[in-house]
Amino acid sequence: MSPPLAPLRIVYQDDAVVAIDKPPGLLVHRSPVDRHETRFAVQLLRDQIGRRVHPVHRLDRGTSGVLVFALDPVSAATLGAQFQAGTKRSTYLAVVRGHLCGEGDIDHPLADVVDRHAGLEGSAPRPAQTHYRSLATAELPVAIDRYPSSRFSLLALQPGTGRRHQIRRHLKHLSHPIIGDATYGKGRYNRYFADAIGIPRLLLACVSITLAHPRSGTPLTLVAPVREGFAAALTHLGWGDALPPAWMEAPGHASAVSHHGSFVGQ
Repeated sequence: MSPPLAPLRIVYQDDAVVAIDKPPGLLVHRSPVDRHETRFAVQLLRDQIGRRVHPVHRLDRGTSGVLVFALDPVSAATLGAQFQAGTKRSTYLAVVRGHLCGEGDIDHPLADVVDRHAGLEGSAPRPAQTHYRSLATAELPVAIDRYPSSRFSLLALQPGTGRRHQIRRHLKHLSHPIIGDATYGKGRYNRYFADAIGIPRLLLACVSITLAHPRSGTPLTLVAPVREGFAAALTHLGWGDALPPAWMEAPGHASAVSHHGSFVGQ
């Protein structure tokens, strides 16, 4: 029998919207690829708040951070349209291999992924854009690959489109794969973080989403600071002060900023 899970961390809730800080490793909903899984964010949140919830977007299983649900079908359609049209704004943090400095736009078409584990693609490539900005770099005196030291970068990323695995595939395209990415990353780096410093997770987190409230139209910004394994990786790389305070809080807490509604921190 699986051990009981801690309650999901709710960062915002009103009569139309609820947002959680999704932990890494949790699926959003049932998937034919992961038939053996029995725990999903949809069911856990429904049982926790005692209401039906409607997911309006998704995060990859290994990605943590802000995950938004609607509490009625009309709000779900309104929010879903924002994600589909790209009018919302999402900010992710990622720890990647190598030094990627400054900022820029990755404009690289992506085909649909038809096999998540193998990274196989199907259909013709479609336009895909991701903006990146370097927040910090580090170099460790550790020979993970063929060099006597190993370099890393902390990036803030804003996808302009919503292709499957977009950020992960775009960073692989730049030869700066995300640490902990078993599909698009580098095994030696993933094993170093998992075995040497005890951080086996994908170092990708959605820290902020800004959208229009589905009923009032008021801008709503939801924030889930990095915590636990991700925060430990930043500390190990000397980046404890690299983030705005709202993006990196003490473990066990979450916050949100908005012009509408109320907030719950757990």
